[in-house]
Amino acid sequence: MKNLFEPFITQKGIVILDGAMATELETRGADLNHALWSAKLLKEDPLLIQQVHYDYLIAGADVITTASYQASFEGFVNHGYTKQQATELMQLSVQLAFNAREAALKILPQMIKPLVAASVGPYGASLADGSEYRGNYGISVEDLKTFHRSRLKILIETGADILACETIPCTDEAIALKELLTEFPGVQAWISFSCKDEMHVSSGEDFSDVVKLLNDSDQIVAVGVNCTAPQYITSLVQIAASLTDKLIVVYPNKGEIWNAENKRWISASLQPNHFCDDAKTWHAAGAKIIGGCCRTTPEDIQQLQQLAV
Repeated sequence: MKNLFEPFITQKGIVILDGAMATELETRGADLNHALWSAKLLKEDPLLIQQVHYDYLIAGADVITTASYQASFEGFVNHGYTKQQATELMQLSVQLAFNAREAALKILPQMIKPLVAASVGPYGASLADGSEYRGNYGISVEDLKTFHRSRLKILIETGADILACETIPCTDEAIALKELLTEFPGVQAWISFSCKDEMHVSSGEDFSDVVKLLNDSDQIVAVGVNCTAPQYITSLVQIAASLTDKLIVVYPNKGEIWNAENKRWISASLQPNHFCDDAKTWHAAGAKIIGGCCRTTPEDIQQLQQLAV
């Protein structure tokens, strides 16, 4: 199976992801204080989502990730949508990214055709209670497969280039996604974990163990970390680099902490270095796919161009 990231790495030595979606939408005036988070705008203001995708592409992103992180059948149904409406909104999340890519290619025809990654948020995201930063859901691997299966099928059928299985907090959910991918031969994915420190995923399990767990899957082409404080990233990249030949993906947040109860970001002591300076360290440690998560912006992604060969 040809790795979709190879053309970017061959030409530039790096793959640049986009940055935050939800917090960028909020910066532009969207009210996302809602259980559906950014998926709320798939109904209310889809063109704003498309504009954010476009701005990241113009800033130099090689990959844009759809606004489907918080999109699930359970989540939509809980807010009055039918299953058909939920399906159509998930499909729309990918179409908006396709539209943005088409528009960007007209402006920058010389760029390698960017990839559209369909975001697959964790089970905890559907609960809208911060569980993706704790894990330990108390449900089985089979239950997790059942939760993910139907929306995975919808997102895959849209023709998205790759699945971004992101902010995964625990071993069981990684196992569920790994096993579920075998039901969709030929589909490629990355799996990135939320981590609580420089050695452990959010559930407290060893990051090294979950990396090793994914090594035998040909469909998982990259593994790494997202929505994790930047000061932990170098250590986590070094751990992954010592244990896997897969590409290593990192897209940390800006170092702030999400308070799920009050639904707001709490300032934390940030690294004094600029985001791009930190990214150079992560790249040197072995990360080949780098972007940003919550609170990062198109300006941050534009500065990552400095990492290209």
